[in-house]
Amino acid sequence: MRRADHHPSRRAFLDVGGALAAAGLTAGCSADAAGPARPGPAAAATAAPVPATGRHQAGVTLPQPAQHHLLAVVADLGETVAPGPLLAELGAAITALTSGKDPRLLGLPPGDLTVTVGVGPRLVRAAGASLPGAADLPRFSRERIAPHARGGDLLLQICASDAPVVPVAAAALLAQAGDRVRERWRQAGRRGADVPVGEGLSAPRNLLGFIDGIVGPHTAAEQRRDLWLAGPPSVAGGTLAVVRRMELDLARFAALPVDRQEAVFGRRRASGVPLSGGTAAAGPELGAKTPDGRYLVPADAHVRRAHATVVGVGLMLRRSYGIDDPAPGLLFISFQNDLRTFTATLTHMDVSDALLPFTTTTATATFLVLPGFDRGRPLGSGLFG
Repeated sequence: MRRADHHPSRRAFLDVGGALAAAGLTAGCSADAAGPARPGPAAAATAAPVPATGRHQAGVTLPQPAQHHLLAVVADLGETVAPGPLLAELGAAITALTSGKDPRLLGLPPGDLTVTVGVGPRLVRAAGASLPGAADLPRFSRERIAPHARGGDLLLQICASDAPVVPVAAAALLAQAGDRVRERWRQAGRRGADVPVGEGLSAPRNLLGFIDGIVGPHTAAEQRRDLWLAGPPSVAGGTLAVVRRMELDLARFAALPVDRQEAVFGRRRASGVPLSGGTAAAGPELGAKTPDGRYLVPADAHVRRAHATVVGVGLMLRRSYGIDDPAPGLLFISFQNDLRTFTATLTHMDVSDALLPFTTTTATATFLVLPGFDRGRPLGSGLFG
């Protein structure tokens, strides 16, 4: 595999030679500095396996809650590379890795390792210009994105509870792809400790101290409506992913008094409860007002500006991972069955969302997350078979 080395940094330690050492150094880190410590590597190794095969790829709704460690790798295929055979090989390698049968795991137990594969708009358009996933993301405000960090042909989202497994699995998959792909960028991230928010749900805190990802398509009915693609048959069971890396102005946000921080989000920092009251999981009452007529959830609060009913779109399944390289921030990933769910939401936020001035996006891409696969139905065969 040919790698674009645009930003030499300590990410190099996560390559093959330093994978185990670097992962060991970061295994005790948490995106939630205020939360309880996560289980160490010994406990993480006992995590239950997640089947790689099925109607949907693992790593979207399964496991639940999501693993704490993630590595997203974005790459391009060579102009003459046929996607079908490469994807089929990657699917076979994923099955071997997640079942612990691939010697390239170096003896590490895979635990709850998942690998989720997506293909970018260029490849989707080659299979059908009207297919879901054929559209590129538009440009938005507050972006500072180098050319190599915008778009891409291939996404490998690799997640596990045991930190060393992630870069080792990535190295195995990229070795499988060989010189057929060229890496654009990669980003490792960590989720904070999961906080119960009611109704059987939990969510982690982000680097700004707030519980993140409370609202989403959590029920099977919501997922059928807003998450999974129903058709055409070549993509049924897949979904659309948006991946964005954002720097956060932590110092400026931390300088705000807590009540102002809460006004930015529209939720209580400690509990996640909306400023309109109730429970965290129930969501805000956007029409609730004070006796003098002011909205309890401010007009520019993030939960109002990004609210699905306000924007007029479906729900998106959102995951945020804390990062500290190349700068402190978030790796944001959303899954939805209509790209407009994301684009209309961010367009609405662009107008007056109080959270956006603390963010700068430095990488962005969208991918069709392929339907699930099994021995008789190789990864990507419906689209590129």
